[in-house]
This record gives sequence, C-alpha cells and structure tokens, in this order.
Amino acid sequence: MPSAPDTPRSAPALWLGAWWLRLRPWLFATAGVLLFALMAKALHGFLDEVRYDEVMKAVTATPDLDIALAVLATAVSYLILAGYDFSALGYAHARVPRPTVFVTSFVAYALSNTIGLGPLTGGAIRTRMYTAAGLKPHQIAQVIVFNVAAFGLGITAFGALGLLWGARDVAPLLHLPAWLMQTLSAAALAALAVFFWVCTRRRMLRLGARWTLRLPTPRLAGRQLLISAVELCASAAALWFLLPPGQITLATFIVFYAIAIAAGIVSHVPGGIGVFEAVMLLATQNHMATDAMLGALVLNRGIYYVLPLVVATALLIGYELRSGVAAPLGRVAVRLSPRLMAALALVAGIWLLVSGVTPLTEDARLMLAALRVPLPLIEASHFLGSVAGLGFLLVARGLFHRLDAAWWAAFVLSVVSAGLALPKGIALNEAALLSTLAVLLLISRHQFDRPSSLFSQRMEPEWLLTLAGVLAACTWVLVFAYQEVGYTNKLWWQFELDAEAPRSLRALLGIALAALAFGLWQLLRPSAGVVAPPSPEDIDRAAEIVRTNPASEGCYALTGDKHLLFSPSRNSFLMFGRQGHSWISLFGPIGDRREWPDLVWRFVELATSHGGRPAFYQVRPASLPLYLDCGLQAFKLGEYAQIELPDFNLKGAKRANLRSGMNRGEREGLRFEVLAPAQVEGVMPALRVVSDQWLEGQKTREKGFSVGRFDERYLRRLPVAVVWREDRLMAFASLQVTDAAQDAGVDLMRYVPDAPPGTMDFLFAKILLHMQAQGYRSFGLGMSPMAGMATRRRAPRWQRLGRLLFKYGERFYSFRGLYQYKDKFEPTWEARYLTAPGGISPLLVLADVAALIGDGGKTGHDS
Repeated sequence: MPSAPDTPRSAPALWLGAWWLRLRPWLFATAGVLLFALMAKALHGFLDEVRYDEVMKAVTATPDLDIALAVLATAVSYLILAGYDFSALGYAHARVPRPTVFVTSFVAYALSNTIGLGPLTGGAIRTRMYTAAGLKPHQIAQVIVFNVAAFGLGITAFGALGLLWGARDVAPLLHLPAWLMQTLSAAALAALAVFFWVCTRRRMLRLGARWTLRLPTPRLAGRQLLISAVELCASAAALWFLLPPGQITLATFIVFYAIAIAAGIVSHVPGGIGVFEAVMLLATQNHMATDAMLGALVLNRGIYYVLPLVVATALLIGYELRSGVAAPLGRVAVRLSPRLMAALALVAGIWLLVSGVTPLTEDARLMLAALRVPLPLIEASHFLGSVAGLGFLLVARGLFHRLDAAWWAAFVLSVVSAGLALPKGIALNEAALLSTLAVLLLISRHQFDRPSSLFSQRMEPEWLLTLAGVLAACTWVLVFAYQEVGYTNKLWWQFELDAEAPRSLRALLGIALAALAFGLWQLLRPSAGVVAPPSPEDIDRAAEIVRTNPASEGCYALTGDKHLLFSPSRNSFLMFGRQGHSWISLFGPIGDRREWPDLVWRFVELATSHGGRPAFYQVRPASLPLYLDCGLQAFKLGEYAQIELPDFNLKGAKRANLRSGMNRGEREGLRFEVLAPAQVEGVMPALRVVSDQWLEGQKTREKGFSVGRFDERYLRRLPVAVVWREDRLMAFASLQVTDAAQDAGVDLMRYVPDAPPGTMDFLFAKILLHMQAQGYRSFGLGMSPMAGMATRRRAPRWQRLGRLLFKYGERFYSFRGLYQYKDKFEPTWEARYLTAPGGISPLLVLADVAALIGDGGKTGHDS
C-alpha cells in the first residue's frame, strides 16, 4: 500500500529546472574565469618589473620569528572561528559538546578556506558532524545559514569601517572619489545599525508575503560582531606578520584584506587563489615593494591554508587509530577524511606543477653539484615529478568518491614524488608534504572501499575547467619566472644543470600533452549509453537477492517496471526509474550492506553522466549518511506504518472495524486462503476479472513504480492472499515476503464491486493473523505522505509546507484519510525521506515521481 503525493507536473518549471541544472556548473565556472580575467587585466604590466628570484629571496629572508608569529595568528584565527559555530548553535537553540564544536569548526574552515564554496564544503562537514552529535536537520540548516550571514555581516561591517579609515588609499584603485567611498561606507554602517536596532525591537522580520526571518537577540548579534572583528584582525595579522616591518599599518592593511577576502569569495575560485592575491597586490602597491608582498602571499598560502588542511586531515584520520571510533562522532570523522585527502591531493598536485615550471634556488643547485647527482636523474625527476602533479589533480576526484583505485594511484604517486623531490632539487618541504600525504593515505586505507575503475569516471565541467585553469596559471608562472630568457628552439635541447628554462619548458610540455590527451579522451569517449530495461535474467537475480533480504520492500524490483543497477559482484542492487531529467531510486540499495556506499555513488555518477538529477525516494533514517556523503540533501516525505506482529491482536477500540469485519465475513461465508506462487497460475483468470472490475469501479488505470499494479509475471513470483465466497473470487492481495521471514508487506489489494461490506477488513485481518502464525515479526502498511511533519513555528519551510498539505490538501490527495486508516492498526511510525540536490530539485523530483507512478508499467522515459 505504498503511496506517493499526486504532484501536478509543470512543463515550464521542469524545463527551467533542467536548463539550470545543466548550465549551472558552466555559469559558475564562467563567472570565475571572467573575474580572474579582470584581475589579470588589472595586473597587466604591473608585474613586469618584478623578478622571480627577488620574490624567492623575500620568501627565504623572512625571519623565523615572523613565521612563528604568523603560525600563532593562524591558530588564533581558527580558534576564534569556532565562535561562529557557538553563536550559530545558540541561535538554533542547540547544544553540542565543546570539543565537538571546536573539531567541527576547524575541519569545516580548513576545508572551505582551501577549496572555496564555504556554504557547500563547510556545510557538508557540519551536516555530518552535527547530525552525529544529535542535532535535527532544521537546526543544522540554521547553523549553516547563520554562519554564512554572520560572516557576510562581519566583512561588511569592518570593511566599511576600514574604508572610512583608509578611503583615500582605496579610492584610486577603484577610480572613485574618496568622499563617495566614505558615503557608501557610512550608509552600510547605518544599515547595520538599523539592523541591530530592529533586533532590539522585534524577534521576527517578515520578508514579503511568504518569508519570515527570526532575528538574533541583541546580545547574540553583538557577541558575533565582536567575534568577527577579532577573527578578521587575527587572519589579517597572519599575513601582516610576514611583511617587512614598518611598510603599512595593521589598520590600513585590514581594510585591504577584507576587500580581498570578499573578492575571493565572490569569484568562486577554489580558495580565492589568484583573485585574493591580485587584490592585495593592487591595494598595497603604494606601500611596499611588490616582490615583498608576493613573497608574503606565497608564505601565507602555506601557513594559513595548507598547514591547517594537513592538521585537520590528520585530526580526522586520527580517529581511526583510537579505540573510541565506534562512537557516532568518531565514525563520522573517519568517513569525512576522504574529502580532506582529496583536497590535500589537489594541493600536492598544484605544488608539484608549480615547482616543475620554476627554477631551482641557488643553494639547491650548489648542493646538487656538491653531491654529484647525475644530470639524467635530475632531468628525469624534474619531468616525472611535474607529470605526477597532473596525476594528483586527476586522482583527487576519485579520492573524493572513495575509489580504491584512486587510493592506490595517490599512494604510489605520493611515495614516488617524495623520492623524486630530493634529486629534483633537494626540495625538503615538498618531500615532507608528500610523505605526510602517503602516511595519511596509508592510515585511512579502509575508507576507500569502492572497487570502481578510476578510468570509468567522467569528469564534470568544473573539474575540466579547473584543470585548464591550473595549466594556464602554470604557463603564466613559467613566463613570469623566465621573463628575461629569450625563447629559441634551441632551448628544448639544452641539458645542463644551469639550464633551468629548458627543463621547465619540457616539464610544461609533458604536462600539457598529458592533460590534452586526458581531456580529449574525456570529451570523445563513448557515451555511457542508454540504460536498458531489466532482462528476465536480471529480475531472476534480483529475486534471489530479495529472498535472502530481511526487508520485503525489495519485492518491488520484481515488477519489471524499474531499471536495476547491480553491484560488480551482483550481490546487491538498487531499482530506479527515469522521468524527465530525474533518476529516482526507490528505497535505495538492497542486498549486501558492505556494497551499499559504492552502489549509491555509482548511481549518482551514472545519473550525472547522463545530465540527470539523482534522487532516492522513501529512504530510511538509518541510511541517510550514504546520501549525505554524495552531497545530496534530505527532505522528509512522511512516515511509514509498520505493525509489530508478535504483539498483534484484534482487541481494542481502534481495531473494532477489523474485528467486526472478520466476524461479519465469517457470517457471510467468506473463506480465506494463501496461495503459494505455484498455485497462482491456476487462478490467474479469476484474479484478472477481479482486477478489471476494481479498476472500472474506481474509474482509474494501472499505476506503477512505488504503487502496486496487476502484472501476471509479477504475481507468479509471490504468494497471493485470496477471499472466496463459495466458488467465486471476491478479493485478493499480493504479499511481499522473503525467506528471512522477518518483514512482510502487502502490495496489490483489489476486490469486486459487489463484495459484501467488510470484505477488505476480513482479508486484512486474516493476512495479519496468518503472518503472525508464520513467525513474521513485522508487517508494513506503506508510507503516509506528509504525516509526522514538525509542528513548531521554527520548523524548516519544507516541513511547514508538508504540514499545510496534510491539513488542507484533501481535495488533491487523501493525506489525512490514508493516515487515519493506517493509524487504526496502531502501527509503529518511522520517518521516510527524499534525498536529492538542493534548490528546486526536490519539487521537480516529486513531480517526476508522480509521473512515474502514473505511467504504470513503463520503465521511465525522457520528456
């Protein structure tokens, strides 16, 4: 009796949703490229007088004390960033142990600061960690939104204050008068003052006719403003300490820093790399030498971004070495480590690529000469190390997706590259990073448990554009490093210890050719093909898996109206339908639990490779982490009713209808029988008559997907409960059972229009008593859509909308009627969820679910 909301389908909405899903990655990437191009145009000619060796001298000349102060300021900054989470938890009225908050905040900011997209990357970390800590989804959503809003307000407030202080320094960069900058800053501060005043007067702020915003208390808002101020000063000081002393005051520097941070966030470039540096260079050009600023920026990238990422990765992987990994937080921490390993692999790859196109330091050349390292070894290590950098960029995506092949590739690359770093140029820091990566990979081996082929993965547009951007940046770095070297064809064939430019040119050529070959292979490789309907052999194999499974919901795979995706071992599968651009899995994986994560990832990748939106319909709460790991979001659909059979009886007021229906049925001469699959064929014509009469009486047609339909091949596979009156078949119900004899359910229930009153109550009571006698533990009644939604005013909008539909939507669908019918059996209710991408995707998926159900026996189609 599973059911689904009968959502109307809107063609314009579907078309716009599909259009946005396809173009969104390209639009964001294009916006980032345009902003990066604007920064490059602004810097054109500005760096002509800067020399690479001068920048490196500035880096090596930085005193150890200044580096230590920068590390200390970085630690203070990340410590204070936890204040954002503490304030957000207070806003959401949630309590989490302090150590959990500090770990969550540090890991989330270490990852989001490095790869950008803070609300997505940091939000995914918070979702997993705070879910393990016991927070509800709506509380976690409030924490994430509060963090984003608080950071934006903090940057606005202190950027405006800084502009009032240093408008005369900033205005020439923007080609605007100083008085206009001060006026705009004053207006922004006035708007913030009004916001704080509103917080003292009101608790809720209405935004238009539909949206409301719960305002923070004045105390909370003031505390968060103080946290933002201290954090901004600490993070700016981490860079300021690396500058030559006496060049620029900290107050003026904070102004430029806030503007650069905001520009990096808006660009959507990972970590704001390039954009942040360009703004800082332009802003400080009148205060200090450009090579000194560039040297400080290079060091800052290592101290404020790479170092916390390494520490955060080690922190999460450290949970795997602890005895307390069985705790929920420990399990989540371990499962999150591949995300950070992927980010660390990206950092290592970029490091290797940049080192491959830049010259050795004078000290490194002298040491190589003193050690008499053979020139062919130097040349080979330099070339192979550069190509290994490209390899890290390519396997990072596989690490993110937990591929075991990606783990092996990354581990081999890190070990080999660490060994090549020494003959390449005595690059001790590079060797230390790669060795650390190898050790962390070795410890986290068990987290990469997907036995998928690395070459079967199709790169998304963002990855291909990122790869192209990195190669373009490497080319620019090479030109910048060797701007005094005149290009000639002879350079390609010069092999000398001092021939740095030829060595870097050959490395860049190798990188470019390898990247070009990979990109062409990705673009021209054969399509994954059309997903074929299940063959009889596939359905037979699914039936074997279902028979050994404790849950009976897998029986829906035997209807033949859904596609089947098997694991490589064919010991587990998931069933799904396609409608429009939605790929919708029903219930999620069935079979061997160890293969579930890989099946979910494979399904998501299969859907996205075909330009579709992946979704999982009616999934259980216990399996939600599988889908959250893939970047999907959870939306409550309703509640599933399940009768506990060991305690079932016909006593009590709620079960009076069942009791009276069974007694009346016996007086009417009704006879109950359960037919084994082998007996069903003999009564198939009678079953067909009952089904046709029921469809005609209900003025409806066959449905499908998550709703039972009459299909002779399906009915032959499972037992059928029937009700006879003398020799005439009056009603029947197909039963969903497995050999495990734990969970059972009913799918198709139909009766003739002239059946005696109470026939279906008689049938259902007899089924429950029969299953109880057979030793089954539970019996599923299916989902009641929109039931059990939160009733509090602060509930998420999705659940508030569901509550309104449940209360007032009877004219569209019998939400309350279905719930009340199932509730009379006094079942145990369990939540069921839809997991899908964010935005409008859940609504589009529900519309496509309704269309799949209405399509009856079809396996889904593109519209």
